[in-house]
Amino acid sequence: LYYFFSDGISDKIKELFKIDEKSGEIRTVGELDFEDVQSYDLEIEARDKGTPPLSGHCTVELKVLDVND
Repeated sequence: LYYFFSDGISDKIKELFKIDEKSGEIRTVGELDFEDVQSYDLEIEARDKGTPPLSGHCTVELKVLDVND
């Protein structure tokens, strides 16, 4: 399987998050601010390398925690 953001995901999401193609692990690569956005919905797809390839999708909700800054 390999994982990727679904088509149509915003450039802003791609600036803030990265998905590992092999493991599906999602990491932040930009700064998140609870005062601006409290949660993000990421549309993720997984596809195998079969012929024909099979795929599935899901929505991952990431909640931003508020910390004293």
